[in-house]
Amino acid sequence: MTQHLHSKRLQRPGYGTVLAAVLGLVAALSLGAIGQAEAAEKTPVDRWSDRAHGFASLAGGTTGGAGGKVVTVTDQAALATYAAAEEPYVIRVSVAIAVEPFGSDIVVASNKTIIGVGDTGEIVHGELHLNPGTHNVIIRNLTIRDSYVEGDWDGKTTDFDAIQMDTVDHVWIDHNRFTHMGDGLLDIRKDSRYITVSYNQFTNHNKAFGIGWTTNVLTEMTIDHNWFRGTKQRNPSADNLAYAHLYDNYLSSQVADGDPVWTYGNWARGRTKMVIENSYYDGVQHPYQADATAELVQRGSILKNTTGRTDAWGTAFDPRSFYDYRLDPAAAVPSLVSRFSGPQKRIGVTLHVPADYPTVQAAVDAVPDGNAVPVTIAVAPGTYRAKVFIPATKPRIVLQGTGHDRSDTVIVYDTPAEYGGSTGSATVRIAANDVTARHLTFSNDFDEAAVELKGEQALAMKTTGDRIVFEDTAFLGNQDTLMTDSPKLDVISRVYIRDSYIEGDVDFVYGRATTVIERSVIRALSRGSDTNNGYITAASTWTGNPYGFLITRSKVVSDAPDQSFHLGRPWHPGGEPAAVAQVLIRDTELPAAVKSAPWTDMSGFSWKDARFAEYRNSGPGAAPSADRPQLGAADARTYTVANYLKGTDGWAPYAGH
Repeated sequence: MTQHLHSKRLQRPGYGTVLAAVLGLVAALSLGAIGQAEAAEKTPVDRWSDRAHGFASLAGGTTGGAGGKVVTVTDQAALATYAAAEEPYVIRVSVAIAVEPFGSDIVVASNKTIIGVGDTGEIVHGELHLNPGTHNVIIRNLTIRDSYVEGDWDGKTTDFDAIQMDTVDHVWIDHNRFTHMGDGLLDIRKDSRYITVSYNQFTNHNKAFGIGWTTNVLTEMTIDHNWFRGTKQRNPSADNLAYAHLYDNYLSSQVADGDPVWTYGNWARGRTKMVIENSYYDGVQHPYQADATAELVQRGSILKNTTGRTDAWGTAFDPRSFYDYRLDPAAAVPSLVSRFSGPQKRIGVTLHVPADYPTVQAAVDAVPDGNAVPVTIAVAPGTYRAKVFIPATKPRIVLQGTGHDRSDTVIVYDTPAEYGGSTGSATVRIAANDVTARHLTFSNDFDEAAVELKGEQALAMKTTGDRIVFEDTAFLGNQDTLMTDSPKLDVISRVYIRDSYIEGDVDFVYGRATTVIERSVIRALSRGSDTNNGYITAASTWTGNPYGFLITRSKVVSDAPDQSFHLGRPWHPGGEPAAVAQVLIRDTELPAAVKSAPWTDMSGFSWKDARFAEYRNSGPGAAPSADRPQLGAADARTYTVANYLKGTDGWAPYAGH
């Protein structure tokens, strides 16, 4: 970007950390149902975790299509093709797909995730079918509905289940809605193993959920936080399960047909060992029952307006000897399950690095072009020495470090502009719109003190997309650390940076994007000069754009000598006269290193022709002088975070902070 300026960093000071506030939790004991629900919702439970729990997490775990390509389907042919493929896929269903002929199967092969986009993914008139030998399947966030044949309440003439599986292993069924199907809503049969069924809704049906149909006693199943309402029987019926762990389920609005036997809640049949914990039964006949050959342990559940059998005998098993889990209070179950079960708008696709994808770039590459809903790339703590490019075709990505601190997860490379230009030097480039990055460090650790090059610019980050957000991030470099740009001069892109850290020496925040830096620390590194250690900004704002860079409610720190650092200079790329820098620094603390005449010329262009201003800054580097324009109070009401970012679409990424 800029002409070469000899610049040697002496050392990189630590940039500090952001401490997370830990809130105390309200004890559920002695609270009423509402209080217990509120207390439970404040506990650190991720009810949308994309990691299987319970029995599906054991013996190698259930990961579905993780590591495979992500695809979005809108028709039966594409769904059937990807679901039956040999290779792993994460298959997103974004619309209601009507299956033909009525009641037909969609065969699901091993290593698949089928997940609804937001709460809009539906499979209508058809069944997902897992053949014997299928393994490692996740089915989440879907509505599967309406294969019921009028007049066939018992499902005797059709076998149109919502999901059916025989002799499978490692399957997680989570956050789905099953309603009004032809036979069973969920049939898990014939020695299937390592299954978890969680946060689903079973509604408007006769035979809701059957397990078993085998003489063997092999199946291990976790069933938690499901809502059974408007159903008659099999909620579930568990036949010859080795271990059936049911907890925090909600049974309500049972079909009241006067049937004295086959209208019931949970049934442990054959030699099943069943443990029921903290469930809630409201208006249920025969809430839980067991054959004489079965064992059923019940603890902590609530019965309201119930009649009939509540069997409990034997010792069954201890679920905690298999896995850890957290019980919600039984009184809170109706509120929690009615709120959190079924398809949820916030459930999307999370791609884990390196657990599912070996590199950040591999995860980016897996995101479908034209992505319509956010996809999170969760990056585990570590140092990733590789470049990353998010192309314009892959919007709506959330790049998120999963460590305790942003310094735990670092994406770093060491290319200078000498080898590929300033753009080619960038460790990370974001060309897509609607990208958010948080809890990460981006670094270009090219050692300019070790070599003599003409192009020592070395970018940690370059953006050209619109609506880019950085939260709790760090940008480490020397010259040209952070470039926020746009595809061309008269196209306005917007970037919002909050609670972050930026360091460098020469023009280390630069470009033409409208950029707000709020509540952040900017470290101006010393190059060992007594008179000129560098420039914080080098804006190239299009003259038709009133809003360039805004640095507000932040703090500039430096170990450079007093009066040796500039706030900025005007960059006119290629001598472009229509690039007229606009920079406002307001309500920010400035160190003694900042010059009393903090703006300077660049490449023959006078700083006085640019749009530089300050407002209400503080600190030893903010002393007024004739060469530092101040914004008037009236204009200060216009040059705000909201006005910089709102554009024509009302973008407000700061809302809620």
